[in-house]
Amino acid sequence: MQNSHFKYPDTKAYDFVVDSLKRRGVTIDDLANLVYKMQAEFIPELTNDDCRNAVIDVMHKREFLNNAMVGLELDRLTETGQVAEPLASIIRNDAGVFGVDEALALQIAELYGTIGVTNFGYLDRVKSGIIKEFDTDGDHVNTFIDDLLGAIVAAACGKLAHQDA
Repeated sequence: MQNSHFKYPDTKAYDFVVDSLKRRGVTIDDLANLVYKMQAEFIPELTNDDCRNAVIDVMHKREFLNNAMVGLELDRLTETGQVAEPLASIIRNDAGVFGVDEALALQIAELYGTIGVTNFGYLDRVKSGIIKEFDTDGDHVNTFIDDLLGAIVAAACGKLAHQDA
């Protein structure tokens, strides 16, 4: 039953995600740098601050926060042995037919329409920068975080493209 008196903890959710990313070695500037690399040729007057602000704006959306918290926690819980089999093995091995990680990330990218979606598809394919670092790190469970990072960058690119149109 839904509690009609519950107030959504926006600030706590945002802090949880930022702290979780920080513990994994991800900064907002890492993401902003990727946004800049992807958008600079399309928006000549783009600055790093514009990219940073776009990333922060994306990361304040509830739709983002919900999906990010779930994905980050599933990676963490799987890595610490708190997820039951066979799900743990599927997540630990980032099984190609699993797709739940991409589905969570795609919902984030979709916040900014087809530009967000196509940018996410591109980033999911090329895996550059910090996204690649997580995708190729075999020592930790990164099934959700690499896609989550791609979705943040893709959504921020979409936000900037919409502002520039």
